[in-house]
Amino acid sequence: MIVIIKKLLYILLIPHWVSYKIQPKGIKQSILEDITIMNKRLNKSEGLLYYLTFEKPYRNLFYYRIGNISKILKVYIPEYSNFIIGKNINIAGGIFVLNHPYSTIINAKSIGTNFTICQLTTIGNAQHGRNDLVPVIGNNVTLGANVTIIGNVSIGDNVIVGAGAVVVSDIPNNSVAVGNPARVVKLIK
Repeated sequence: MIVIIKKLLYILLIPHWVSYKIQPKGIKQSILEDITIMNKRLNKSEGLLYYLTFEKPYRNLFYYRIGNISKILKVYIPEYSNFIIGKNINIAGGIFVLNHPYSTIINAKSIGTNFTICQLTTIGNAQHGRNDLVPVIGNNVTLGANVTIIGNVSIGDNVIVGAGAVVVSDIPNNSVAVGNPARVVKLIK
């Protein structure tokens, strides 16, 4: 029965697969990097159709990656309403967003590769209506649950931000930050 349901869902995803195939090489490469990272982290060996079907937050990332054509595809399978990605972000490939991103909002200038985010996290502007005052997030960044990052701040490369942290100032490379307001408590070597 599960196999039949899975195949029926995959039929609904035929337009998604076609839209993936017609994307420029760079976008396809980013999507493949996303899937590679997710397979590695989840210890799986799955492909695009699996993640579009069974990992709702990934679907939002896919729609973000393919741009305007996603408006048509959302008719077949809608976005996951509890995970929001801003429209004007520069997101590198190899992003991982599947650590329970329930009630999670991402609005940043840019996000590097190998990004992990957990539930109840908000990344955004410090002043209503000022979308130029949003964070820049480096490579290899992990955000714990219930993290808030607001304003024109920079999160460096190889950073871990602990659960419940409120980041309102820059976090340097190779560090662990915790607390409200967040402060560096450890350097990673």
